[in-house]
Amino acid sequence: MPGNYKKYGLLIIPFLLLAVDIFLIRLDVKHSQKFLTFGMLDVGQGEALYIESPNGAQILFDAGPARKVLAPLRSVISPFDRTLDAIVITNPDADHIGGLADILKYYQVGLVLEPGTQNSSKTFQNLKTKIKDQKIPVILAKKGMRINMGDGAVIDILFPDRDVSSWSTNEGSVVAQLRYGATSIMLTGDATSETEKIILASNPQKEVKSKILKVGHHGSRSSTSAAFFRAVAPDYALVSLGKGNSYGHPHPEVLETLGEFGAKVFRTDLLGTIILKSDGKNEAFSVHR
Repeated sequence: MPGNYKKYGLLIIPFLLLAVDIFLIRLDVKHSQKFLTFGMLDVGQGEALYIESPNGAQILFDAGPARKVLAPLRSVISPFDRTLDAIVITNPDADHIGGLADILKYYQVGLVLEPGTQNSSKTFQNLKTKIKDQKIPVILAKKGMRINMGDGAVIDILFPDRDVSSWSTNEGSVVAQLRYGATSIMLTGDATSETEKIILASNPQKEVKSKILKVGHHGSRSSTSAAFFRAVAPDYALVSLGKGNSYGHPHPEVLETLGEFGAKVFRTDLLGTIILKSDGKNEAFSVHR
């Protein structure tokens, strides 16, 4: 087990069957900062998102493909820091979970949230074994859950809103919204346009509107419908994908949609790791290669 270089507390308050709130409580004040950090890590053709609240609570959404996540993660986290409060697995495909073997080798993880979709791959089965061996609590992500990261930073789960264990990994992907003051980020995983329809039908438009959109499924044509983009109405669109990938991501139709609505686009294949910092009022972007 990696060394615990940072004290952290994890308080789960669900009235457990309802699974409403998860509180991440930072005990080590020396890690406190005055801003929210969001990093879209350059992991090639895959996805890994790092979130750190102003009080130092840290969450990783996915970890990209195998052997790609550690170097970009160290561009946003101290090399002496070997703990993560939680990991959210948006879907169990290799381009989202392959790097978690490295994470579990070098970092102590407090909690895993996942959607309940299935994948028979050796990568996913081995990951489940590692999580079990390290006795990391696993919770099914459900609509209505709120992850309270402290100092006003919260993550609301918007999907799944039902049992998705028999769904495809993309259609059952976790969708969530990160909020800190006036900053809001829609986190879509690999959710398809069909999943987007469910989200739009079950949430008021004001609750999905976000300043920043993490574009679904690496810019695939199967995601980021015009209706969803119109409802989210972002100023910025972030896309995680590999340079020269064989899938043709991002699809020209998606880029056309982004351009039609005037969103400023940031792509990891062109820029490397994309880092956003927010004081709750304004956002500042930087990149790291």
